[in-house]
Amino acid sequence: MKNLKPVQIILIGFLLTILVGSVLLTLPVASKSGHMTPYIDALFTATTSVCVTGLVVEVTMTHWSIFGQFVIMLLIQIGGLGVITITTGMLFLLGKRLSLGDRLLVQESLGLNTMSGLVRMVCRIFKGTFLVEGLGALLFATQFVPQFGVGYGLWASVFNSVSAFCNAGMDIVKEDSLRSYVSNPVINFTTMALIILGGLGFIVWRDLYQMLKEVRKRNCSLIRGIQKLKFHTKIVLSATAFLIIAGTVLIFIFEYHNPHTMGNLPIGDKIMASMFQAVTTRTAGFETVAQGALSEGSSLISMILMFIGGSPMGTAGGVKTITFVILIYCVIAVVKQEDDISLFRRRVSPSLVSKALAIIVIHLIVLLTSILLLLLTDHGTFMNTCYECVSALATVGLTKGMTPGLSIAGKMIIIITMYIGRVGPISMAMGFSESGKKKKKRVFKYPQEDLIL
Repeated sequence: MKNLKPVQIILIGFLLTILVGSVLLTLPVASKSGHMTPYIDALFTATTSVCVTGLVVEVTMTHWSIFGQFVIMLLIQIGGLGVITITTGMLFLLGKRLSLGDRLLVQESLGLNTMSGLVRMVCRIFKGTFLVEGLGALLFATQFVPQFGVGYGLWASVFNSVSAFCNAGMDIVKEDSLRSYVSNPVINFTTMALIILGGLGFIVWRDLYQMLKEVRKRNCSLIRGIQKLKFHTKIVLSATAFLIIAGTVLIFIFEYHNPHTMGNLPIGDKIMASMFQAVTTRTAGFETVAQGALSEGSSLISMILMFIGGSPMGTAGGVKTITFVILIYCVIAVVKQEDDISLFRRRVSPSLVSKALAIIVIHLIVLLTSILLLLLTDHGTFMNTCYECVSALATVGLTKGMTPGLSIAGKMIIIITMYIGRVGPISMAMGFSESGKKKKKRVFKYPQEDLIL
């Protein structure tokens, strides 16, 4: 382990967590029937839980016992916060001090550029997570306790809150996800709030907290506080708001007359259902309308939103909002014939632009490969296969009904795609490239020559 790079330890940590979870889920006590679950299905469920995806081959509510559901919830929590973050929190509880190697691991897992304030950051992540999940559970309980009784109602509230905040999209209240609650504002807005908060990222949380604290102490006005937000936070909040609003409007237009989704709903419920679809595609995976019944326009919009995903250092997947914004502004800079990419009166470094382009390209390569392989093994329609693979890579969990009927080969393709989507294709490439070897710096540069594009 000493010779492994931090990124390799993170990759192995996720893999070991999946394997341990899959073994626990094969036990007879994990299923309601009392029989062992086939290992491929247990492995699929463990992977979708740790990778906070939500694609399921067995209905979570009806197949798994309370023990099985608890294992799934634990795997979701570990996957959402990250294996290294969870391990670091356990070291804190045991009173252990973090070594330099431990700090490097935490820095790598959280995607930070500095080790300054790591301990405080991890503590705040835990406190913030449990506070938000607790509030979400209380709001869910107002609906689930009257419906299911105190015992199961509270359990379903906790499970759904953890699943929503971690953007996992698995629930234990209905076999058809949240379609029965399409007109319930408490369920809809609580779920959306948890998804958005989990997807914003913990750096944005910290920045907003600091801003609100200064405003409350009257050290500055609200407008001045917003202006003082970090560059990262401004981009994340702007991109998140734009994607939710644009997604809501477009889905509302495409589904307005669709009788199989929102066509028969009152106008207010149509807007709410459209917003829920725009939010849940940001890698959450809950659904209040049948995904298989969506129009092709809405399906395309949903896949674009899934591919973009949430924000860095959050519980969501996808290429991330920052990458999407950099790519858009890169195009704008080329059209305007500008050398630099700038927004909010700040310039983006060329290295970040290169990394953003690499993330997009590698994600597309993985996505196209998984689509081709799944078309080869399961022979589904092109739209359904694309939807399935985008959902798996972006760790969303929405499906047009293809997941339960996947072949063993198809399940393995989706398992690998979910794993790559959770740890990140670039992290995978870095983890397996030149293992244990030091990089050799090139002491010369080749001559530059122009090309025609």
